[in-house]
Amino acid sequence: MRVGLVNYGGGNLRSVENALHALGVFPELITDASELGDCTHLILPGQGEFGDVMRQLDKRGLVEPLREWIAAGKPYFGICVGFQILFEGSDEAPGVEGLGIVKGRCVRFQEEEGKKIPQMGWNGTVPQNCASAFWKGLGAEPYFYFVHSYFPKPEDDGWKTTVTDYAGEKFVAAVEKGDVLACQFHPEKSQDAGLALISNFLGL
Repeated sequence: MRVGLVNYGGGNLRSVENALHALGVFPELITDASELGDCTHLILPGQGEFGDVMRQLDKRGLVEPLREWIAAGKPYFGICVGFQILFEGSDEAPGVEGLGIVKGRCVRFQEEEGKKIPQMGWNGTVPQNCASAFWKGLGAEPYFYFVHSYFPKPEDDGWKTTVTDYAGEKFVAAVEKGDVLACQFHPEKSQDAGLALISNFLGL
């Protein structure tokens, strides 16, 4: 197994690296397409603005290779913005195209009295595909740590989803298909549940 950690000049690389090290996995940083080489798994950690992330990936020649990798169903784990860029676009960056792997776009939480935006904190998540190997051993409603103002609204029934609720607003917290998994929350900051999810993704 060779795990590639996509470095687009931002993201939450150190925390994800530390989580992988805790599992006995030592990833290689991927900064351009030539370094994908013989990677067996890709992780794209998220932290930053949708448009800037897409521009940085394009600058490094990674947009098309990522599209091809994910469309081929190779193991990919997208975290936060790494989840959002799978979609066609985002209200955070009008006019900027995402990877377009999943139909739909990202929207902002609705402004409501008493609701804090961004969402910051722990939330229960409910996988709609409990038989999935990704969720093995995590129970019916595992808790993960979220930090975000935007979230995707998928329009593609071909993807299994995990849902959550923030201040009465339900949204999709993760999608999966085959060996591709992406989530809005931060597993690398989610203690045992997060490590278990990463471990399941890697098939450890």
